[in-house]
Amino acid sequence: MGDSMEVDDFQPVTQEASQPAERKTAVAEELMRTYYSALFPVDEFYKWLAYGNDAKHPQAASGYFQRREFCFTLPQDIFVRYQSFKDGGELHKALVNRCPAKIDIGPVYNIDPQRRNAYSGGQSRFGPEERELVFDIDLTDYDDVRTCCQEGNVCEKDWAYMSAAIKILDEGLREDFGFEHILWVFSGRRGIHCWVCDQRARSMSDKERSAVASYFTAYKGQEKGFAKFTNANCKHPAMERALMTCDKIWRKNVLPQQRIFENEQTAKKIYDRIPDGEVVRRAQNSKAKNIEEPNRRMWHALSEEINRQTGSRGGDRKLQWELTKAKEEIILANVYPRLDVEVSKKMNHLLKAPFCIHPKTGNVCVPIDPKSVEEFDPTTVPTLQQVVEEYFAAGARAKDENSKGWEHTAMAPYIDTFNRCFLDRMKIANNAALGQKARATSDRLSW
Repeated sequence: MGDSMEVDDFQPVTQEASQPAERKTAVAEELMRTYYSALFPVDEFYKWLAYGNDAKHPQAASGYFQRREFCFTLPQDIFVRYQSFKDGGELHKALVNRCPAKIDIGPVYNIDPQRRNAYSGGQSRFGPEERELVFDIDLTDYDDVRTCCQEGNVCEKDWAYMSAAIKILDEGLREDFGFEHILWVFSGRRGIHCWVCDQRARSMSDKERSAVASYFTAYKGQEKGFAKFTNANCKHPAMERALMTCDKIWRKNVLPQQRIFENEQTAKKIYDRIPDGEVVRRAQNSKAKNIEEPNRRMWHALSEEINRQTGSRGGDRKLQWELTKAKEEIILANVYPRLDVEVSKKMNHLLKAPFCIHPKTGNVCVPIDPKSVEEFDPTTVPTLQQVVEEYFAAGARAKDENSKGWEHTAMAPYIDTFNRCFLDRMKIANNAALGQKARATSDRLSW
């Protein structure tokens, strides 16, 4: 965290630390206060993280939400850890009063994290009991293959990488692991976060989380300047499915948008990966017809030459296998998801909350519909300044007690996505789980 400070609970900023040059401007702070007081979807946020325990159902755990850790990032990069709140109203009040630059969500502990030292046994008894299975993917991990931007810079052409990651992970989590309640969120700048919220996922041990993360981790870093994959040419159904997804996005989006073969460096990486120089030379001299886009045309020529070589019955079998492997590795190296696996492995790892404001871009961290992920544009998401201006422009309509402030801003379709793609189904599952607990209790009493 560099020079940042981490504290266990709220500490007032000192006179010296609050000098104008070292704090948010008054305008930015007022924008944040308006956002938290009138626009942050605290009701939906609380409904999510309470998992049905906000209801008056006899099986609801009244103290469940209060055992959840929240971490606030305050001015001067002060990290206020182990915050807890009785309910959504108390959380909302804290957000308005403290105006955190960022909110991170931690696990549900066995005791109220804010009171952990008040119990006998102290820290030795304090530990996480439940936490969503989370994934974090950052575009900076694709800097060796993307040509349009580097490091923290992002444009709409980069989104193909995130689109592929969401498609592959979402399908794998649902088809291979049977998870149903998955929330995808734009991180606000250059990446995506995934929250798997099924009860089974939330109850996973660290070892189980590591196993799931490893299942999706085919990317193994760099070797001789080229991405290395351990599962390339693997006939496992999950990898074959992922390869099909990667191939479509590679042809449709990555090749033309990143101008792979027009860039001398990236083109050379691909040519060097082909184990037969004659295949490359024939492809370069090919006069492919009906394909105007030069990068697609070059890949089509390469693919045709590789297919011709591997389809020959009398050819060198070892070379044929190497050519097939090279073609698959080129696609995977450029498109397959690159996870930050350390985020997924530990139950107590913090992750930025949905609907935060990214402190550097001012973007709202909005949910994404995985079924229309290719239509998402990270450069057009709502910003703090924008939604506050829209809220004030709506005037009395936005302040009506029967209306929610965000309904009159560009946040509305994204909160609709949150409800439609995730929360509505999650609430049904929560009610079913509470009903099941009630029936089990009734059966025990009857017996």
